[in-house]
Amino acid sequence: MGELSHLDEHGRARMVDVAEKPVTQRRALARAVVLMSPQTAATVAAGDAPKGDVLGTARLAGIAAAKRTGELIPLCHPLPLDFVDVDAEVGDDRVTITAEARATARTGVEMEALTAASVAALTVYDMVKALERGVEIGEIVLVEKQGGRSGDWQREE
Repeated sequence: MGELSHLDEHGRARMVDVAEKPVTQRRALARAVVLMSPQTAATVAAGDAPKGDVLGTARLAGIAAAKRTGELIPLCHPLPLDFVDVDAEVGDDRVTITAEARATARTGVEMEALTAASVAALTVYDMVKALERGVEIGEIVLVEKQGGRSGDWQREE
């Protein structure tokens, strides 16, 4: 298979044809960080936020978002996901979200993992904004990718 491109012969964006790519196990891990004051983080950890269970709601929002990635990102292929998980941990001044997506497919699940982490971070932000105006969504990064012909990749930290 030749070089993949998201551009047609006229330079217009298009979906890549993955028909000739082999179906393989794909996995991706993404992370998002939501920065906040220690007081807000303690409220989230205690489960006392005015809007309810911040971490549980963010987890479900991230899973739902991963399943809709093909609808949200114009050039993404809709994928039959085998598994999605979103974990959120509260630190002293942050919530760290880790999202994993897996599929048996012709293309990777990086965008699904990144979408899950991003929407979970947005959900945390939405649920704590009444407690603190200075909440920030920090890094959103792809941490690890497995599968496909390009092999495995992991972010060096």
